[in-house]
Amino acid sequence: MTGQHPADASSRHEPRQVPYGESRWPMAAAVVVAAVLTLLLPDDLRLGPRWALPVVEGLLLVALIAGDPGRISRRSTALRAVSIALVGVLACGAIWSTIRLTDDLMHGGSETNSADALLQAGGSVWVSTVLAFSLLYFELDSGGPAARAHHVPPTPALAFPQHLSPELNATHWRPRYLDYLYLGFTNATAFSPTDVMPLAPWAKIVMTVQSVVSLLILGLVVARAVNVLA
Repeated sequence: MTGQHPADASSRHEPRQVPYGESRWPMAAAVVVAAVLTLLLPDDLRLGPRWALPVVEGLLLVALIAGDPGRISRRSTALRAVSIALVGVLACGAIWSTIRLTDDLMHGGSETNSADALLQAGGSVWVSTVLAFSLLYFELDSGGPAARAHHVPPTPALAFPQHLSPELNATHWRPRYLDYLYLGFTNATAFSPTDVMPLAPWAKIVMTVQSVVSLLILGLVVARAVNVLA
């Protein structure tokens, strides 16, 4: 009768860790809202024809859903590339709209000469930037949602309260898209980290860029509103 190593015996009884895949639909809903906001923007504030960005975003989103439907847990180089491309398109569209809105506000363009047009254009661009940056955090943190479903590194790029306070850390906790949406919103309104701390250099750079963009939009919209209503 052969002996059995204790470590081998215990490893056989350890439960296999199930990937912690989150639902695709919150992220998909954010992409759809961003596409709708693009359609509502004035022509001068939009990158390309009215249909261009929404069609590209829709096709990339369909490819992601078809390749990994339901919960995000499949690790694939192709799907990762599609996710990065989708986030890149959203970010480019939001930044372009921000640049065009800034130029329009500084030079008194026709798109912001009335209070209604000002609020609609400024609000749409601001919300679009929040969604774009939230998806950027969602896709870049710890290798993306599919990688987080299988493993979270000991030192993540973005430290949530559950990472910083062991007593709050639930078993197998992973940040979900709503956590990154909250991060994007609070960083855009407070212009600084609130409860989520950036640890990686890229996270600090991206959060700084988002704060500057948000401050630029809100500051110029308020200044323009004073002139319009005066």
